[in-house]
Amino acid sequence: MDHLPIFITLRGRCCVVVGGGEIAARKIGLLCKAHAMVTIVAPELCPALAEHRQQGLVDWIAARFEPHHLDGATLAIAATDDEAVNRAVSAAAQTRNIPVNIVDQPALCTFVFPSIIDRSPIVVAVSSGGAAPVLSRMLRSRLETMIPAAYGRLAELAGAFREQVKQRLGSMQQRRIFWENIFEGPIAEQMLAGREDAAKRALQRALDNAADAGARGEVYLVGGGPGDPDLLTFRALRLMQKADVVVYDALVSEGVMDLVRRDAERIYVGKQRANHALPQEDINALLVRLALDGRRVLRLKGGDPFIFGRGGEEIETLAEHGIPFQVVPGISAANGVASYAGIPLTHRDYAQSVLFATGHLRDNSIDLDWEALARPRQTVVIYMGLTGLAIICRKLIEQGLPRDWPAAVIQQGTTRHQRVMTGTLENLAQKVEAAGFKAPTLTIVGEVVKLRDKLAWFDPQDGDQPPLLL
Repeated sequence: MDHLPIFITLRGRCCVVVGGGEIAARKIGLLCKAHAMVTIVAPELCPALAEHRQQGLVDWIAARFEPHHLDGATLAIAATDDEAVNRAVSAAAQTRNIPVNIVDQPALCTFVFPSIIDRSPIVVAVSSGGAAPVLSRMLRSRLETMIPAAYGRLAELAGAFREQVKQRLGSMQQRRIFWENIFEGPIAEQMLAGREDAAKRALQRALDNAADAGARGEVYLVGGGPGDPDLLTFRALRLMQKADVVVYDALVSEGVMDLVRRDAERIYVGKQRANHALPQEDINALLVRLALDGRRVLRLKGGDPFIFGRGGEEIETLAEHGIPFQVVPGISAANGVASYAGIPLTHRDYAQSVLFATGHLRDNSIDLDWEALARPRQTVVIYMGLTGLAIICRKLIEQGLPRDWPAAVIQQGTTRHQRVMTGTLENLAQKVEAAGFKAPTLTIVGEVVKLRDKLAWFDPQDGDQPPLLL
């Protein structure tokens, strides 16, 4: 992030604009909306700015720019077609530690103007840091259609009740939950429909009831998908923004974690081979304790929580303690990784069924139904099978699959660090070891792997996305 987005108070403060043309007029219009005291430095004024001056909205210094014109200014803007003047304004402002914007010259700026969606007191700003202003305006146009004008009135209603809510609900957590319920429920709908008096009465009743009720915790068991944050569901995103605390695993990608509410507490409970941050029983107990404390808990897992994610064990414990919970399925590692690797799990010519298995080793052995795994015309997807890959391949051959049976290993699938190694049961383990593959990986065994060369579509480029949290 090259620019920190901030909102600055300009009411009653001096802002100097150098330039008297149409571009300067657009910037001055924004400053006037923010109730700034605007001084224009320019030999001449365009008709629009001349009218502003006649109306007493701006002051005018009819001169070429001199550094002393910035004395006492809070903000400086240059909107001229004179390169020397623009550079002089930038230098003078930075010498005085005054934020400065030189229109269409990002290298001379210490701040940039965003594209603005004004629903005062709600203001949304979109910026490309000066790199692509047209794209910023396109995004603003889309947001304009998504944010009704009535959101400004809703914000004013909240402001009228803010102090009362603060006095009657003692903790910040209680207040946040109260306001989220208001903004997502029927009271907000009443405001958006123009029934403001009804919304005020309903909000007062909601506050009276909330003050008498204790905090009630809840757990959201959410599948974070295989890594690419674009694969999250809308419901997952909504709950990720509501939670007070997130309990997350090793296979939740950094891109997905970036979408969790920023001020939520984060508790890592990831499991790796021979290194468990918390045993499963302790994770179950942690979820119960947090919910009983009145917290809204996001239990975030990679892939889908009900496919080798122990989600069933966790919500069973929650149910035993009477803790309310929601389950949000995610795109499983099998679905997502296979798709990004260009390997369909089923195909009319090769596989009419799919079998999921875990290759997790215990006591240096893998206890699987090898006879069921070694059947033709099916696809076998093996989770956590990297360490025991050689054993898995040998067992499948012993059960009758040909040595040249196709198989593949995908590392960090769906991310920009995805790697795919294809081979056969006879040589795959050696190829993967030679290539230095590391967890997390997924193994796919079956004739559908033959389609990889024809159907591969995802072209990862290192560095575009952070690696998984491990």
